[in-house]
Amino acid sequence: MQLDDIALTMVPSLGVKGVVHLLEVYGSAGAVFAASYDSLTEQAQLRPDVARALLSRDSFRAAEREAAYCRRHDIIPVASTDDEYPVLLREVPDYPHVLYVRGNVAALSMRTVTFVGTRKMTSYGEQVCIDFIRALGGCVPDVCIVSGLAYGIDSAAHRAALYAGVPTVAVVANALPAVTPVSHTALAREIIEKGGAIISELHSQTKQNGSYFISRNRILAALSCGTVIVESAAGGGSLATARLADGYNRPVMAVPGRVTERASQGTNTLIRNRKASAVLSADDIVKELMWDFNLPAERGVALFEDLGPDTLTPAERLVVSLFRPSEVVSSDTLAERSGMVADELSATLMSLEMAGKIRMLAGDKYELTEHF
Repeated sequence: MQLDDIALTMVPSLGVKGVVHLLEVYGSAGAVFAASYDSLTEQAQLRPDVARALLSRDSFRAAEREAAYCRRHDIIPVASTDDEYPVLLREVPDYPHVLYVRGNVAALSMRTVTFVGTRKMTSYGEQVCIDFIRALGGCVPDVCIVSGLAYGIDSAAHRAALYAGVPTVAVVANALPAVTPVSHTALAREIIEKGGAIISELHSQTKQNGSYFISRNRILAALSCGTVIVESAAGGGSLATARLADGYNRPVMAVPGRVTERASQGTNTLIRNRKASAVLSADDIVKELMWDFNLPAERGVALFEDLGPDTLTPAERLVVSLFRPSEVVSSDTLAERSGMVADELSATLMSLEMAGKIRMLAGDKYELTEHF
């Protein structure tokens, strides 16, 4: 990574595709800044004002501030011309030239598969994440789960990966080191601690206006070998990720659900319209991505067994017993009722959530799932 790389992304009016175009013409950010005005306007066909902005090198002052910011916050900038940059992402026509990474950069180049879906997930969708991701972790070497750290399916996929001991990468629509939603800060920290990464294409000087979730979705689609839509309403945002993945010629997979279930309307429609392959197990994902050609014949894709009350630990049984029927309970209330210290309660809540026994809601609140 050179300072030129960050500076190139900060040239006014250039944009993502403009940066990609210049890299195609000149090969590197350094060569772009070394080009003459005539070359920039004639060979690269830039507008005169953009060529002058490049030649002024004004963006280098902002780039120096950004580099210092990254050092202060343990953020690793990775340019598309660096060896560490994920190959799959570089294949798409609108890749971000610089990725800002916290955590394990190598996770971006593992066997990645994206899981996305509705924020209003059902217990069925949550259990699918747990089953599929645990099974993938057990049979696919170097698999890594990619998602968007949002409420619902995204966070369920990240937590399922952590529970299964699988690295996971969260793509966020804001500048690091912060994450959105803020309530997932602890989840983001655990993702990093357990060998995964949090990434963004946005530098710290980006003017946040709420529109970056759309462009974030293209990274979710492009970073992986394929995308799995677990649950989505008819107009769900995850369908945009599915369209982007299809446009990049990446496999799109969807989990079918009941036709009367709102959370399955989008996935069922994708399957009906032949925009996605139906996947009923992790084995279907392995076959769809053709990973089975590289796996041992005896891989044995196993799913979670149904964990009944008798299989819970004493701490898990205690926490479950604290819920009243149809009650939504905050973690503070559970701590007060149980008398458990914060670390023990947090670990117990996570294990119950990964087992599909409770569901986390906004505001650090929980409810029992239909499994009880």
